[in-house]
Amino acid sequence: MDEITLASWNIRKCVGLDRKRDPMRIVRGLNGLGADIVALQEADRRLGRRPAALPHWMLASETDYSVVTLGALDVSLGWHGNAVLLGPGVECRTVQVMDLPGLEPRGAVIADIVRGDTEMRVVAVHLGLLTRSRGQQYRAILDRLARMDARPTAILGDFNEWGAGGSASGLRDYAVHAPGATFHSARPVAALDRVALGRGIALRDAAVVETPLTKVASDHLPITAKIRVEA
Repeated sequence: MDEITLASWNIRKCVGLDRKRDPMRIVRGLNGLGADIVALQEADRRLGRRPAALPHWMLASETDYSVVTLGALDVSLGWHGNAVLLGPGVECRTVQVMDLPGLEPRGAVIADIVRGDTEMRVVAVHLGLLTRSRGQQYRAILDRLARMDARPTAILGDFNEWGAGGSASGLRDYAVHAPGATFHSARPVAALDRVALGRGIALRDAAVVETPLTKVASDHLPITAKIRVEA
């Protein structure tokens, strides 16, 4: 069994509460997470060719993270703004992207990850604002996973769920954890950012990362989850 630290952060296209676009501030926040796998939301701009808000070169030169290459849009960091970063010693064996149903354009990244002898699957998401859309998106994700080979799976990101920590009832057979309120970062009241763990993964600890930097770098606070892959 191996312990792995997951993290998720909606970085709001690197625009902080001071209305300044500051990618280096996000980089400093990422360096403070101590994570093996990071799911980012809103990592790309929404208009035109969707260029990366957080530049590849900055991640390569200022962090130990590598970016999971999606091969979808050469100027983007992610897919529909969803990006996956890997810490030292962590590799991505295969990756898929999918469009999600719903009123708004949304997507997910599915990456099969290896660290040493540990293998797992990570699904990085930024789900819709509408309850009906989220229901459709949960079903679409589970349908895709059911067609793939089975392995321990974690779904993490901005779930846009305003209810209690386990309210993502559409994720049957997953334990949904909300470490705490992450939005709005100036005065957190909603636990929008979550991790859902499938069979074979145990949660060891989870936290909201609230520091002077993260409280101004984005309108969401990042979360971390230490997990143990048991199968």
